Amino acid sequence: MVRVLNRILPASGPGRVLAVATLFITLGQGAFMTCSALYFTTVVGISVTQLGLGLTVAGAVGLFAGVPLGHLADRRGPRGTAALLTAANGVAAASYLVVGSFVQFTVSACLFVMLERGSRAALQAAVAGTLDGGDLVETRAYLRAVTNAGVAVGAGMAGIALQVNTPAAFRTVLVLDALFFLVAAGVLTRLPRVAPKPASDEDAGRPRLAVLRDRPFVLVTALTAVLSLHAVLLEIVVPLWIATHTAAPRWLVTVLFLLNTVSVVAFQVRIAKRVTRVPLAVRAVLRAGIVLCVACALFAASATDSVAAAVTFLVLAGAVHVYGEMVLSAGAWVIGFDLAPADMQGQYQGFFFTGYATAAMIAPSFLTLTVVQGGAVGWLLLGGLFVLASLATKPAVGWAERTRSVRPAHCG
Repeated sequence: MVRVLNRILPASGPGRVLAVATLFITLGQGAFMTCSALYFTTVVGISVTQLGLGLTVAGAVGLFAGVPLGHLADRRGPRGTAALLTAANGVAAASYLVVGSFVQFTVSACLFVMLERGSRAALQAAVAGTLDGGDLVETRAYLRAVTNAGVAVGAGMAGIALQVNTPAAFRTVLVLDALFFLVAAGVLTRLPRVAPKPASDEDAGRPRLAVLRDRPFVLVTALTAVLSLHAVLLEIVVPLWIATHTAAPRWLVTVLFLLNTVSVVAFQVRIAKRVTRVPLAVRAVLRAGIVLCVACALFAASATDSVAAAVTFLVLAGAVHVYGEMVLSAGAWVIGFDLAPADMQGQYQGFFFTGYATAAMIAPSFLTLTVVQGGAVGWLLLGGLFVLASLATKPAVGWAERTRSVRPAHCG
C-alpha cells in the first residue's frame, strides 16, 4: 500500500497536500456512490424514479454554482475558500442521514452538488495559485490518478456495506464520507496562502463574472464538453451495449473498468508530462479525438455472435479508449489553465468544469439514444463527433489566445 501511495502521490510540497486531500474526498465519494442508490431506495424509501428526478434537478442547479463560487475563491483566497466549501460539503453529505422524503432528498442533493462544484472550482484556483509550469501539469495528472485510485478503493470498502445490507451499514458509509470531507478540508489548510484578488472587476473595465462574456473561452469549453461525452461510456453505454448487442459475458464490464482504472493510475502522470504548452495541448486534443473515434469503431465491431471476437474487440476498444481519455485530459488541463486570466482562475475553472458537468448530465440519454439504440451506426456518428470537436479546438484556442489581454497563469 505504501508503494502504491508513493507512486500516485507527488513527493512533497503543495502538490502532495492537494493529492492527499483529493484522496480523502474520493475515498468517501467512491464508497458513497456505490451504496447511494440502495440507501435512498431501501432505507430512505424514495422510488427509483424520484431518485433519478432528484439527481437531475440537483445536477441542473449545480451548473450555476461553479462560476460564482469560483469567483468567491478569486476574491477571498482559494485556500480558505476550498477548505471551507469542502468542509461544508461534508456537512451536506451528513444531511443525507436525516432525509426522509423526496423533497428533503432533493434539497440535500442540490446543496451537496452546489458545494461540490464550488469546492472543485476553488481547488483548481488553489492549484493554479500554488503551482506553475511543469509542476502544475504534473500535479493535475497526479490528482487524476489519485481520483481513480480513491474511487476504486472507496467502492471496494462499500462492498462490505453492500454485503451486510443493513441500514446501519449504509449509514456508516455516509458517516465516513462526511468525515473524509472534513479531513480533506483540514489537509487543504496546509496549502501555502494564495493572496486574494480584491481589485474590482468593474474598475478594470471587466464585468464581475467575465468568463460568461468570454466567447472564445465559452467555445473552447463547449468543444471540450463534446469530447467529454466519452466519460460516461464505461459507466452506462458499454454495459448496455455488451448486454444487448454482443455475445460477450457481462462480467467483461468489470474487466474494462479495472483496465481503465489501472491504466490511469499507472500512466496518466507519464502522459501529462509531455503536454506542457498550449501548442502541445492542442495537438494532444486532436490526437485524442482521433483515438476516441478509433475506440468507437472497435466498440461497434464488437457486435458479433462470436464470443471470442466480441471479447477481443471490447478489450481493444477499452485500451484505446483509456489512452484517448488520458491524452484528452492532459491537453484539456493545459488549455483550461492557460487561457484563464491569472486573477480569475476560480471562476474560469468553475465554468470549464461546468462544461464537463453539462456533458455528464446529457450524455446518458443522448448516448443511449444514439449508440445503444442506434447500433454500430451510432458508434460511428459519435466517433465522427469526437473528430470534429477536436479539429475545431485549434481555431477556437487560437481565437482565445488572440483575445487574451493578461498573461496566463500557467507559463510552462
